[in-house]
Amino acid sequence: MSFSVDTISHFYDFASHYFEIDGQKYHYLDEGEGDPIVMLHGNPSWSFMYRNLVVALRKSHRIIVPDHIGCGLSDKPSDEYYTYRFEKRVANLEALLESIGVDRNITLVVHDWGGPIGMYYASCYPDKIARFVIFNTSSSLLPAGKKLHWTLRFCRNSSIAAFFILRFNLFSWCAGKIGFRTKASSVEIRRAYRAPYDSWQNRRAILRFIQDIPLTPEDFSYKYLSEIKESFSNFQKTPMLICWGQKDFIFDADFLNEWIRCFPQAEVHQFSKAGHYVLEDAYESIIPLVRSFFKNNSIIHY
Repeated sequence: MSFSVDTISHFYDFASHYFEIDGQKYHYLDEGEGDPIVMLHGNPSWSFMYRNLVVALRKSHRIIVPDHIGCGLSDKPSDEYYTYRFEKRVANLEALLESIGVDRNITLVVHDWGGPIGMYYASCYPDKIARFVIFNTSSSLLPAGKKLHWTLRFCRNSSIAAFFILRFNLFSWCAGKIGFRTKASSVEIRRAYRAPYDSWQNRRAILRFIQDIPLTPEDFSYKYLSEIKESFSNFQKTPMLICWGQKDFIFDADFLNEWIRCFPQAEVHQFSKAGHYVLEDAYESIIPLVRSFFKNNSIIHY
């Protein structure tokens, strides 16, 4: 990997940690002390997305932010050495948290693919979860009657799209163009999002995440995502904060309404001018909301 985090250290000044799994280096941040907060990114993104939230919360919590294998500062193996599937993502997370002793009072913070990954982990270990913070994402499968947006269907199924995603980083470029709405973010921040994906070999995870979106029972990961909702009864009293960018044309109001339907106890805040990367567009408003949510839903220690 030619990308060096030193080039963006003024934005991302954290100590890197690595956990070896299946011969691959799984990168993660481990900042602060206290009750753990586990932040899971999506696609195409990496732990950089959570930098402002990490800084804001690390004085009062232990913050764990992994880069999924193939993403960020983690290794980016070929398909020969790593199975880029949902089931593997959850298994990696499980192994990491077990290895570093994060096993109780967890606050899960999720975005994009981090939503299903985190919710599946939660479904396996409901007693470990204390709170949820949700940014634009899905809880499991598509909402009933919802079709995958045509842009993702094209990227998922087209060999032409695959060529442009791998060769020209098309998916990351488009996400950078339309994922930020209010501040439009600086050119430097957009580059930082794309920086780890600086060659076609390093973009494999981006394509595999798209191809792993399950639409029918025949799709490999459909079984796993379809199981997630079976656990929702365990979390009807679990505090949940939802912060949602309304200008996200992928994770739109239908996805938000599904979260609210499944978790009527959730505290919901919508940001009319924010897009998919709501934590970029509205972090100045979101950070006080997160702090207030934690204060009002403090973890009881026995």
